Parts: sequence; structure tokens; C-alpha cells
Amino acid sequence: MSISIIDYGMANLRSVQKAFEQVGAHAKIISQPEEIDRADKIVLPGVGAFQDAVATLREQKLDAPIVRHIETGKPFLGICLGLQMLFDIGYEDGEHRGLGVLKGKCIRFDVDQRLGLKVPHMGWNQLDVRRPAPILRDLPAGCGVYFVHGYHVVPADDSVVATTTDYGGSFVSSIWRDNIFATQFHPEKSQKVGLQILSNFAAL
Repeated sequence: MSISIIDYGMANLRSVQKAFEQVGAHAKIISQPEEIDRADKIVLPGVGAFQDAVATLREQKLDAPIVRHIETGKPFLGICLGLQMLFDIGYEDGEHRGLGVLKGKCIRFDVDQRLGLKVPHMGWNQLDVRRPAPILRDLPAGCGVYFVHGYHVVPADDSVVATTTDYGGSFVSSIWRDNIFATQFHPEKSQKVGLQILSNFAAL
């Protein structure tokens, strides 16, 4: 089964595609609604602002096919913004409606005001596994992954949390529910650990 990476103009798609190729998985880049409907597995990456990303998905009529793909039970992987947009609401520059696949919100880190830590949270940090999601198989305990983000998700239902990470307090760094997997960190930038995660997703 091939992997389809969704191009909506807000991600470094080639680095994600290249990482899948490194683990021997075929990954193609797609940009049309009908291509999503035909896809076996989709990856929704993203960098930038929540509001712009969701608006772009809606303008390009990609939002409904993404939700349909998830509802049919086919594997889905969200990366960074691709995690955040799954939730109901994002609070970046106002209040904006997400895809509403999962209940919850996406909020800004307050650690700069509280603790003087830098926002965005950028660089390597450790995963604390809460639920052993299939994409986390064979990862070493306390392994490090690469982050670049100023916002993080707060799920209404804690049972979707797969990993947390500490940055001035615990935040959700990945989620898992049924066929939905999504990471706040960037597997494609997380070297050996990230490649293992992408390999696990490819093997689903």
C-alpha cells in the first residue's frame, strides 16, 4: 500500500517523502480531493499558522476528503500542524475552527511568561510514552525527537494521548485513536527515532 502526502502549500513535503523513501516505503505527493479519496494511507504535514492552514484546506476542498479518509478507518498520520488541525479550535491570532475530528483545542505555550522559556519550543526533547501506539513500536525509552512549535494541543479526552513531553510542564506530543496517529514533533527531522516511527506507520 502506498503512502500519499498531502500538498496544500504549507509544508516541506520533500523531506517527509525522502524520509519514507529511506525506510523503503513508497510515498507520493498528492494535492487533489479525489486523490485523497483513492489513497490507502495519508500523511498531513504542516508548518506555519493554524488559521492559514485550515483556510487553505477548505479553499482547496481537501478538508472533507481528509475527514472521510479517517472515518473509513484508513491510516492517517498528522505531523505538527497536521496534528493541531484535527482538533475543534485553534487559538492562534484569534479563534479558528479546526477539522473537528477530535475534541479539544490548540493553545499557545505560556512558558515564556511563566518561566522565561523560549517560545516557540524548538529543538530536541524527550518522549514520555503514555500509551504504546503502533507507530511507537521498538523505540528506546526516553528517546529524543525534534520540535518546532509555539502551540500545543489540549485534548478533551485524555485517552487519545500517546506521548507527552516536558517543556516547563507536560504537554501532549503525540496522539493515537484507532487509525489516527499524529505527532507534534517532526519525525522526518528526528533521525533514527523518526525513521522508526515512519517505518512503523508504513507497515500498518
